[in-house]
Amino acid sequence: MALFHVARYPGPGAAEAWAAEVGAGGRARVLLERLQCRARERQQQQREPAPVQADARCAEAAGRRRRRRPRRRRRASRSPDARLTKRHRELGEGADESEDAGTSEAAPEQRSAHAESPQQEAGCPSPGPVLGGFARRKTPKVQPFLPAWLAKPSIVRKNVIEDLVPIENIPEVHPDLQKQLRAHGISAYFPVQAAVIPALLESVASGFLVSRGGYQPSDLCVSAPTGSGKTLAFVIPVVQALMHRVVCQVRALVVLPTKELAQQVSKVFNVYTDATPLRVALVTGQKSLAKEQESLVQKTTDGYRCLADIVVATPGRLVDHIDQTPGFNLQQLRFLVVDEADRMIDSMHQSWLPRVVAAAFHSEGPADPCALLQRRQPQAVTAASTCRPQMPLQKLLFSATLTQNPEKLQRLGLYQPRLFSTGLMHRGPQDRDVETDGDSGGKYTFPMGLTHHYVPCSLSSKPLAVLHLVLRTSVSRALCFTNSREHSHRLFLLAQAFGGVNVAEFSSRYGPGQRRKILKHFEQGKIQLLISTDATARGIDVQGVELVINYDAPQYLRTYVHRVGRTARAGRTGQAFTLLLKVQERRFLRMLAEAGAPELLRHEIPSELLQPMVPQYEEALSQLEKTIKEEQKQKVA
Repeated sequence: MALFHVARYPGPGAAEAWAAEVGAGGRARVLLERLQCRARERQQQQREPAPVQADARCAEAAGRRRRRRPRRRRRASRSPDARLTKRHRELGEGADESEDAGTSEAAPEQRSAHAESPQQEAGCPSPGPVLGGFARRKTPKVQPFLPAWLAKPSIVRKNVIEDLVPIENIPEVHPDLQKQLRAHGISAYFPVQAAVIPALLESVASGFLVSRGGYQPSDLCVSAPTGSGKTLAFVIPVVQALMHRVVCQVRALVVLPTKELAQQVSKVFNVYTDATPLRVALVTGQKSLAKEQESLVQKTTDGYRCLADIVVATPGRLVDHIDQTPGFNLQQLRFLVVDEADRMIDSMHQSWLPRVVAAAFHSEGPADPCALLQRRQPQAVTAASTCRPQMPLQKLLFSATLTQNPEKLQRLGLYQPRLFSTGLMHRGPQDRDVETDGDSGGKYTFPMGLTHHYVPCSLSSKPLAVLHLVLRTSVSRALCFTNSREHSHRLFLLAQAFGGVNVAEFSSRYGPGQRRKILKHFEQGKIQLLISTDATARGIDVQGVELVINYDAPQYLRTYVHRVGRTARAGRTGQAFTLLLKVQERRFLRMLAEAGAPELLRHEIPSELLQPMVPQYEEALSQLEKTIKEEQKQKVA
């Protein structure tokens, strides 16, 4: 007879006592007796039967226990839960029959023996083979096991209005640079700048040739919202560290993903190096390779002379100059700045970083007379290798959506990195409940003055919704993002045919010179609506953008962060609207909610407001069809 009981084990002590009390062959019989005795006890407490009747019932029950119940064949198709339920029902019926028939003379002795256990007095079931655990349980969320520098970053406040730090509070900055800052209307540092600038200046306190104490400085990673002043956070320390240099060499290299962003950073460097002997070179491919070579090196009678202290470049063009420009070397490189680091890590398939790091180390060859501080490839760690001083190479990473994937960050070869972040800290391997600043958001942080909306609409009404938002809000500068160059071009032609708004297109259909001219007109307010691909979503700082419209919903949260970050910059306010189809709402809103993004406000556009625009919109559609046919004919011709 096989009998199972679905319950928890009462404890190892009770299980051992029970195993000692009964043998291996009589467990099922003893368990049945105990269940019947408990059932009789419950009935006796309610009815209180006479002692004579109890003795007769006990004798009859003892006779029944001697007869074993025939074994039944189990059905294979029956589920475990059904078999357990039926077995409990049979046990209940057997207990009722035993109650009606009486108890045996040995029953009182059996009950007194069981009553000695406190667990039995509490009504706990006897230990036995345990089955069960079929109930559904929510799978616990796996916590990331991160290195200490990722799990415990230096928290930076993100409120760029209330947490400003006056310039005088950071005396480490050179007086000439403080004067330059005041001349450009900057009287206080943003929180990110106030945290990063002293940390960088500390690493160059003994000069840029040797770090403090002769030790290699830690690499820095900065994750802060868009428009929080990350560019100035590395421009000021780099300029101050190099402003007293004697020989012109490439000491700082800034690598950025797009030409427009590189040009913007180059302008900031030119502003703060104007009163210094430092020279800045822009290497992005906007000029021919020969023209860029003239700004980097100059051929002399005894070799080549470097002409740039700070080089701002895109990855592809930088590799071209490493391979094809004679005399261009990075062996004196002190700072390697990677802006928009998450996108640069994703483009590591171009192998630009290993090429840069290899060029930064001294190649095997004749000894240089000034080779005292030259870097060499790391060998085995010995007393001799650690005591020889060499110029450090410090890596600085900046991004609004910096990845926290250790595998991706490992590709950068960071040395004892230090993280500055405005977001939540992740739980470390030892600290499971790490608290952060109350202003911290979710996975990524957004500007404080930004308001998020989403507009439910159909596919055919999306262009009308864009025109309605621009015309109704009467903003001076609005930026509209699409997912492809074709969508951007067609929406531009449609808005141009509709009229009533100055519109332009910004995409790879235009060359660098044309894109630069379009951005300039947009900054000047000559263009009210700029329809763009994600080419302007990264780091482009256009003053006065009041409205951002996502015509096509971004597929990734990181793309959304950079798009809406074009507005509400440097403490200003702005609005972001995302047009969502019905099939997109659930996935998009869940994506933002899981990442801890602010809640999006639902903004419905009544059909009564769009109806007056329909006749003009239909005319614009017909004009768009004719324009597209003409363009296709020109391509064929």
